[in-house]
Amino acid sequence: MTIPLDAPAWLTRVGVFDLETTGVDVTQDRIVTAHVGVLDRHGRELAARDWLADPGVPIPDGAAAVHGISTEHARAHGRPAAEVVAEIVHALRALFAQGLPIVAYNASYDFSLLAHEARRHGISELEAPSPVIDPLVIDKAFDRYRPGKRTLTIVADHYAVLLDDAHQASADAVAAGRVALAIAREFALPRSAAELHTRQIGWARHQAASLTDYFVSIGRIEPDEPLDGTWPVRG
Repeated sequence: MTIPLDAPAWLTRVGVFDLETTGVDVTQDRIVTAHVGVLDRHGRELAARDWLADPGVPIPDGAAAVHGISTEHARAHGRPAAEVVAEIVHALRALFAQGLPIVAYNASYDFSLLAHEARRHGISELEAPSPVIDPLVIDKAFDRYRPGKRTLTIVADHYAVLLDDAHQASADAVAAGRVALAIAREFALPRSAAELHTRQIGWARHQAASLTDYFVSIGRIEPDEPLDGTWPVRG
């Protein structure tokens, strides 16, 4: 992957982060697997750490079918959830302290669920994590009218990024990072990661409002049930 010489300097190195969990409720569901790594400007992984947790609750069959981790496997091979959560938070905090932006696809899901897990286990959560790069939010902002779904698998394919083993935390994290690099190659992104972070806050809010309007129009939700566009951490 070749990045233009005039690309933003922050693309020299980026962190990557992904969770696989027991479900999609950021307030109630738990971490099962996680990956935190660092990519260079060409998408090569320079460092990586993986975790398998025993979430302390049964893993629903539907979730296990997605990521391949059963309750029995997690109980037999996973580490205590509190230890895993603490180490993930520490790893991310260390990357932010180095000034690295962290890429997470649909970041408000991963960072929100991690925040609730930290509170659940009495761990000091990340305070206003920044800068975060969310390829989902950016792709929607720069290519708003492209038809089709925006799952990581589909968006990775659109940007010619190989994604084997989708829904494995390591594969998804690395693919998301490479998608971010591909987007930076195709579109003129802000020069600083801080500015890009700030713009994503507004883009995410606008995207949630637009999706709310659409869902209301098809009767999927009521007008008084707007989608939460807070980014990158929902309340």
